[in-house]
Amino acid sequence: MTHAAELISAAQTLAGETASLHLVEPIAHAYNPLTYAWIPHRIYLARYGDGPRRVVFLGMNPGPWGMAQTGVPFGDLEMVRDWLGVEGSVGRPRDGHPRRPVNGFDCHRAEVSGRRLWGFFRERFESAERFFFAHFVSNYCPLLFLTREGRNVTPDRLPAAMRNDLFEMCDRHLVRVVEVLRPQVVVGVGGFAFGRAGEALEGMPVRVVRILHPSPASPAANRDWSGTVTRQLEEAGVW
Repeated sequence: MTHAAELISAAQTLAGETASLHLVEPIAHAYNPLTYAWIPHRIYLARYGDGPRRVVFLGMNPGPWGMAQTGVPFGDLEMVRDWLGVEGSVGRPRDGHPRRPVNGFDCHRAEVSGRRLWGFFRERFESAERFFFAHFVSNYCPLLFLTREGRNVTPDRLPAAMRNDLFEMCDRHLVRVVEVLRPQVVVGVGGFAFGRAGEALEGMPVRVVRILHPSPASPAANRDWSGTVTRQLEEAGVW
């Protein structure tokens, strides 16, 4: 089995496990793009996950206008379609919220975090093929969580009754990704991903480092994010 095929199998396992997750108030909706956006996600894994890879960048979970639309981590539509060359039919979540519609590759909203991250890689490596020669990008959690009002809830803010079960599933998947791709370094994009990677991968022969998350909600990320992250990666010896 190829590395990409092993990643595809691991993603299918994670999709099945998380489908059984019991939602607890205030969470009323959970979008799982590993199911309804499986086609572009599978294309992404097949095209860019045939490892090994020296560095894995790890995000938190899908954004409502990113991976929730395109099935690709940090999946700003223009970056996914035009730079990664990934496109495919996207269905709808089973219990969608009207304030967070899924329109797939017809979505007209930008995912700022994804545009910053993939744009940063494009500026440095020019082509996606050059970037993915030694790197890969994944998410820790595959689910987008919403309240009844349509408010996005990140995994670190989930009720404990959900969080414990979910983290066990996601930890297993992350370990499997590292076993398949055998990276030297896992880069947590933000504090949450860094913390979860450090815990899940403890004892494994991989180094875990952290970079600033590109979210526009972070004042620090709005002040020369690319320059800050370049310095962080250089100081950590990743680049």
